[in-house]
Amino acid sequence: MKITRAEVEKVARLSRLALGDDELDALTGQLDAILGHVEQLNELDTDGIVPMAHAVPLENAFRADEVKPSLGSEKALQNAPNPVDGCFGVPKVIE
Repeated sequence: MKITRAEVEKVARLSRLALGDDELDALTGQLDAILGHVEQLNELDTDGIVPMAHAVPLENAFRADEVKPSLGSEKALQNAPNPVDGCFGVPKVIE
């Protein structure tokens, strides 16, 4: 697949990039090389290969839930700057 200079100019304009003539020439060659490599990938036989979401298998490391005693409101509020009726007192944010 050959990319033209006009296509590179169009993509640059859509991307709001102001490119000079030398930059457009360089990018045309570079993008053409990239698309050539991608075209090689299209030649691979991928029949029977299952698509995957990640390159390596991932598993969540969940632990078993265990019932434990909670901290308790007295201990939780021990260092609170402004405890109010067994709760954390915070400044009013909505008038």
